[in-house]
Amino acid sequence: MENNFQHSTIEALILASPEPLPARKVAEMLENVTPSKVAQAVAELNNRYMEMGCSFRIREVAGGFQMYIVPEFTGFVKEMFARRRKMRLTRAALETLAIVAYRQPVTRVDVEQIRGVASDGVIHNLLEKSMITVRGRAETVGKPLQYGTTDEFLKFFGLASLTDLPKMSEIEELLSSEEPKSQTELGLEEDNGNGNGNGHGSLKLNIADGTFDPRRLIEIDDETEAPVVIAPEPAEGTGENDDDPQPSEPPSDADRPHEEGSGIIVDIDTT
Repeated sequence: MENNFQHSTIEALILASPEPLPARKVAEMLENVTPSKVAQAVAELNNRYMEMGCSFRIREVAGGFQMYIVPEFTGFVKEMFARRRKMRLTRAALETLAIVAYRQPVTRVDVEQIRGVASDGVIHNLLEKSMITVRGRAETVGKPLQYGTTDEFLKFFGLASLTDLPKMSEIEELLSSEEPKSQTELGLEEDNGNGNGNGHGSLKLNIADGTFDPRRLIEIDDETEAPVVIAPEPAEGTGENDDDPQPSEPPSDADRPHEEGSGIIVDIDTT
């Protein structure tokens, strides 16, 4: 009975607190309760909520415990508060905030050296939004102010602590996996004649050095499946000797006429 009362008291304190409530503060308000017992009580409360199918849980965020709505019901809550203004961060603010979060404590000069642009206004706005705060002064010439993130930053991004930030290696891996194909290379599929594009292989269309001669065609040998360059028969009146089987060489870049606005010359590479 006493245990249930203790759990309900902890639940009431967390529910009433406008900010994440640290376990240490809860323990100070109750007798014979330690921070570890508070964490255990929170776990038992969450199990009870889950068994009852409640729409909320208790989570640890910004070094304290706070009530939150489970994802299945957040849509209804967002709709109710749709007219409420939400804090938005610009691209410049996110860049600056990321630098501060991963390199803190940092000075304004540090931020500007990484971003490559002046960041006075961005830092001032982040200070007003309580996303960053002054952490002291650097032991360098002029002793400039150093900045670090705040608990408001942790709450905004739903982090329990700075250790929950994704590792730089994870970010690089994510970015590399989402990189688009090179703008100078397009993947193409050969048409096998039935219009479905599933031919002998795929071609690469390279925006290249202008070495492609449109008079020379590429076909695929049905037996070897290897590309074969086929030169068309010379036109009548070209003056070429019929006894000479060698096809005429394509014109060089210097000999090829250039017309302004004629577009991009492409090279078909079957490798």
